[in-house]
Amino acid sequence: MHRTKHNESVEVEQFKGSLEMGSSLLELIRGWGRALGFTQIGVASVDLAHAERGLLDWLEEGFHGEMQYMQTHGLKRARPAELVPGTLSVITARMNYLPRNTQTSEGQWIENERARLARSGEGVISVYARGRDYHKVMRKRLEQLAQKIQGEVSALGYRVFTDSAPVLEVELGVQSGLGWRGKHTLLLSRDSGSMFFLGEIYLNIPLQPTAKEEPHCGTCRSCIDVCPTGAITKPYVLDARKCISYLTIEHTGAIPIELRAKIGNHIYGCDDCQTACPWNKYAQSSQVEDFDIRDALMPIPHSSPELKEGLSKGVTQGGALVDYFSWTSEEFDQKTQGTAIRRIGHERWMRNVAVAMGNALANAANETINNGSLTQSEYTQIEQALINRLGHPSALVVEHIKWALDQRTK
Repeated sequence: MHRTKHNESVEVEQFKGSLEMGSSLLELIRGWGRALGFTQIGVASVDLAHAERGLLDWLEEGFHGEMQYMQTHGLKRARPAELVPGTLSVITARMNYLPRNTQTSEGQWIENERARLARSGEGVISVYARGRDYHKVMRKRLEQLAQKIQGEVSALGYRVFTDSAPVLEVELGVQSGLGWRGKHTLLLSRDSGSMFFLGEIYLNIPLQPTAKEEPHCGTCRSCIDVCPTGAITKPYVLDARKCISYLTIEHTGAIPIELRAKIGNHIYGCDDCQTACPWNKYAQSSQVEDFDIRDALMPIPHSSPELKEGLSKGVTQGGALVDYFSWTSEEFDQKTQGTAIRRIGHERWMRNVAVAMGNALANAANETINNGSLTQSEYTQIEQALINRLGHPSALVVEHIKWALDQRTK
């Protein structure tokens, strides 16, 4: 924790003269949080013993795949006071991330995302990754919030987290009333669905936990049924090894052959379980400009005159697979600078795009997609782009290119 050593015998007394611990401090924190762009602030206790068995079972099944860091810290993930000695309570925060110009009325953004998936020549990047890296945005603002608290509590010790350490973020969110755990394992809120980031501030002061939210999934299983790879093995259990987000981001080697066709045109992450969730029709756009879509990742609207004119001349649209596949290592670094995409590196980016291109060729060959299928020009461009990269220095990339070209005959 920052600056101060834990001193349980002094902390509460220090508050009594100037600021009563509990609701008054929490209201201050919530006000500061709103000013920093956080949608909701809660407080969780450090007792997560009820989550330990589920964590151990999940790890024993090997559902974490190559994410060894999830196993390294063992039960410290469920024991905040062991992970950060002296922790007495946890501030939880969520921040909406749909870009500011998202059409959220009546869930229009969901229809837009589904339409993109139907256009097999377009590479689809998970919504959260189209803007600035959320780790940087959340960490900076959580730090600012913690410093605000420290201005009121001089003996405060704290540490901030946002998907950056062995922290059970969803469970802390559940315990603090930010939402309930959906069957896809993500946190759900009645007013924002699941389209938000989570962050935490571990504190060495005791705050009263906020009230929990009742679950509202009922008998719905839309997220389970829609998952292309069957990664949600049962309600509330995810086998990361099958998850498209894991395969395109965390997985470092070859994507299992039996899963490639199921990836479709996802090239970084996947939102399928979220766009299928009825609660996400209530998702709200963010007020934080950092999450606006980067120009390099912004597709031209497919109904625009510019697109129609460009396609007639053989020009590819923004977001096209052939465009993404043409990026050199230097261009990849430049165009993804400051985004979460940057961390997978150029090699895995090329691997992912090659798989999507192979699926586009297979769809065209089988004529399984009518609305949004490839034009002859797009088909030729994809085929030629793959052939041109057969000399790529990475054996991993070449293996996926060859697989992609083989899909022409499927």
